[in-house]
Amino acid sequence: MSHIHIPDDIPVRYLERSKRGNRLVAALIVVGLGSFVAALIVDPHMAWISWVSNWLFFTSVAMGAVVFAAATTIVKARWDWSTKRVSTAFAAYLPFAFLTLLPMLSLGESYFPWVAEMSHDPILQSKQAYLNLPFLVARNVVGAAVLFGIALYFAYLLVRPDLETMRATPDDPPGRARWRDRLGVGWIGQDAEEARSWHRLQAISPVLVLVYAVVMSMFAIDWAMSLEPHWYSTLFGGWFFMGAFWAGIAVTAVAISRLIPLHPDFRTSMGIQQRHDLGKLAFGFTIFWTYLFWSQYIVIWYGKLPWEQAWIIRRADAPWGSLSALMIILCFVVPFTGLLGKRAKLNPQTLSLFCSVILVGVWLERWMLVAPSLHHEGDPVFPLWYPLIACLFAGLMLGSVRWFLATFPVIQVWQPPAAKEMFEPERAASLTHR
Repeated sequence: MSHIHIPDDIPVRYLERSKRGNRLVAALIVVGLGSFVAALIVDPHMAWISWVSNWLFFTSVAMGAVVFAAATTIVKARWDWSTKRVSTAFAAYLPFAFLTLLPMLSLGESYFPWVAEMSHDPILQSKQAYLNLPFLVARNVVGAAVLFGIALYFAYLLVRPDLETMRATPDDPPGRARWRDRLGVGWIGQDAEEARSWHRLQAISPVLVLVYAVVMSMFAIDWAMSLEPHWYSTLFGGWFFMGAFWAGIAVTAVAISRLIPLHPDFRTSMGIQQRHDLGKLAFGFTIFWTYLFWSQYIVIWYGKLPWEQAWIIRRADAPWGSLSALMIILCFVVPFTGLLGKRAKLNPQTLSLFCSVILVGVWLERWMLVAPSLHHEGDPVFPLWYPLIACLFAGLMLGSVRWFLATFPVIQVWQPPAAKEMFEPERAASLTHR
């Protein structure tokens, strides 16, 4: 076990607010929202497919990053002491994820083919207890509220012990002081706050992971798998939420690579250990994503199951075959070869590049889960609306994460106590390095 050094005096640093960054966020939101309105006028069918696919992707990224922080909390990891706050920052997007879910719930027959087919399809009628619009709306609202609420509470527990370090300075923006006062109600002292937060984090993190698996599987089934209701896969939910977890690791790596040049403290704290471990995780889950994809495919191919084959054949034949091949290249071939060696993981630029490829690959995968199932003759295979509407979601995510890191310290100042079983190995490692 390698010794992980966590400094006693962790610097309190914030992401500096910039007019250039604010203009970029505003431009993305305006372009995305304007494109969605224009798409509703020109081609509402493609507009909603693009909206739902982007919602699935950006919600996956945000929840994947938060659950990644929860997973490292469960295993009491110490290597990510300087990057956990960056992963947690994506919780700030979740209120927007909930708001952008609400208009999707009014789609009905215009999005879900099974609504019109239910009356004359005996197979669908046997699934009516689950496939009905009132239950779909209710479970999505409740599921999203519970999942996002637990994730936000998890982020609050990680942030609260750092409120004492956020002492007011003359150049503090007003919003930072308001959030410090709002979240610091009932403060009981630094040591007691750290102990209480750590105790609650140990309890809430496993709950968050379990709820994440259930609710994200539900999103995958409702908004993607149900579009071809005769088709089903018991691996589909796991493939979806593990892809989201992988995207959360990748976006964390991209974010720290962008932060490192901004301040010497970020470069020192988010060092070789953190980049190497994030690179190894991104590489490992590249293989795991491919394993889950292949596990679904090989059973369908070997068993010659007709309903299951139809879903695969639709995405393998023209006009979707080239996009499916590109998805596999972006999700497996490029990151596997790029992150295979050690050097690419340690360099912030190459780590960011290959993790960005992963994110683009998962973004394309979310499109391929939805669009082929709803394709009409004459529809474009990959319309310009999809990336244009993505600008709205990207602007909301970028703006919310920037706000979080400008309001709370980028590096978590308080640190959980080391697990008792780690004392002796760390002590032995430190003596060995003397």
